[in-house]
Amino acid sequence: MKTVVVIGGGITGLCTMHYLQKQKNGKNLDIQLVLVEKNEFLGGKIHSAYESGFILETGADSIVARHKSVMPLVQELGLEDDLVYNGTGISYIYTNNTLHAIPVDSVFGIPTSIESLNSSTLVSSQGKQEALKDLDLPNDHFTKESSIGDFLEYFLGKEIVEKQIAPVLSGVYSGDLYKLTMASTLPYLLDYKEQYGSIIKGFGANRKQFQKSADKKFISFRNGLSQLIDRLEETLTDVEIIKGVATTNVAKQGDQFICSFDNHEDITADFVVLSTPHAVTSNILEDEAVEEELNTIHNASIITIYVGFNIPDENLPADGTGYIVSENSDVKCNACTWTSRKWKHTSKSGNLLVRMFYKNANPLFNELQKLSEEELTAIALDDIKKSLNVDGEPATVNITKWNDLMPVYGMGHADIVKSLNQQLEEKYPNLILAGCSYYGVGIGNCIQNGQDTAEKIIKQLK
Repeated sequence: MKTVVVIGGGITGLCTMHYLQKQKNGKNLDIQLVLVEKNEFLGGKIHSAYESGFILETGADSIVARHKSVMPLVQELGLEDDLVYNGTGISYIYTNNTLHAIPVDSVFGIPTSIESLNSSTLVSSQGKQEALKDLDLPNDHFTKESSIGDFLEYFLGKEIVEKQIAPVLSGVYSGDLYKLTMASTLPYLLDYKEQYGSIIKGFGANRKQFQKSADKKFISFRNGLSQLIDRLEETLTDVEIIKGVATTNVAKQGDQFICSFDNHEDITADFVVLSTPHAVTSNILEDEAVEEELNTIHNASIITIYVGFNIPDENLPADGTGYIVSENSDVKCNACTWTSRKWKHTSKSGNLLVRMFYKNANPLFNELQKLSEEELTAIALDDIKKSLNVDGEPATVNITKWNDLMPVYGMGHADIVKSLNQQLEEKYPNLILAGCSYYGVGIGNCIQNGQDTAEKIIKQLK
């Protein structure tokens, strides 16, 4: 009998076990499956809290529905009847202490037509004129490994990138656009430029595709995203799940591995999947060469603050789903999601629930990190009062700090992962890296990574 140990019970680790168990039962394989998680609960960055009639997603708040891995898993788990979809509406950028609508006919703040460009209240006439150079300026040196910030600024101009596009894309990818490649963000931008001669024309030609995907673009579940985690755990009947146990070391011994833990006996494994943040993986392996490579992967930090009020959601000052903060603003947050508007299921009584985001790119972040929960709550309430004109005593407040746990794919990320895998294949055959540090930060990417990891192990078992 072969033993497979997956370390890390986030969505990638759980899906690895889900697909391994599926193969084990379907092919009657003689394998032992063990999942080890240091927390007392599974799910990693997916965790729903339930307070004062609200559902609060303390980590990820949704799943991109169109990813090819998502709906098949939902169907396998029998969760179709519990699906909920995001409400749609206007997104705003808060600048100069005013909410400005991001043009409806834009994608990630990038205009899809001249009309879309001209409708923006965020960009000056001069900035709009500069963006028109995209219609005629050819691409003679950019590749998909180029900086997406450099690419967009070259063709559309600095002003529209700074005021309209960067706030949106930086919010999505948690990083500096000038340090992120097109390959790791929007690779089709280059395709549009080469095929249509213009980024704007490319988005215009594909407008229907983006409009179609805007409706029912994101999914969650009636009882929150933890419903997915709970169902996965329920179905893993052929898996030994060990919770509340931290892994201290994985060492190669002959053709096997000895997995050591802080308060559990060692486990001997034939295959080990490290579905842990790369910094944790580095500590577990204790290999200087691998550690050096892992340390080149960077993380972002974020503080999120949910505030729920006993006042109707309709008291919001505009129709929409939230705002991103740009320059010249009187608030300290980087963004605000109007959660009860975007996700109706999160507020059973229809009361107002908002989520504030404070990112490590914020000049005040180091100072915010040192504040107490009471002080952070006061800042969030002040930001809500200034930006939304909502002033009231909160019914609930939930503060979560994700310190150095949000992977940011910088230039050369794909090469780093390739080099890591080559090292592991040479030094530690049958030890596999998995998770959002390497193969995509979205939940859909993590589900797919779990499936791919399981398939890789099954092939090596033959």
